[in-house]
Amino acid sequence: MRSLLIRASASGAILEMIYLDNKGNVSQRRIKVLSVKEESFRAYCYTRKQQRTFKFANVLSAGPARKMRRGA
Repeated sequence: MRSLLIRASASGAILEMIYLDNKGNVSQRRIKVLSVKEESFRAYCYTRKQQRTFKFANVLSAGPARKMRRGA
């Protein structure tokens, strides 16, 4: 997963991830990775509309964002 985040940081790709916060709440987020550290990474969270720091240990899954389709 670390390599996925490093590649996304370099390319500017938007990812979707499922994240478990410290209170045990699970959320799905769309993020743009800004920097990667040893045990955490900094990203812009489109859900919260601000930069956030996420711990690797709390990421349940991550992958490329799916294209959003608009209905008729």
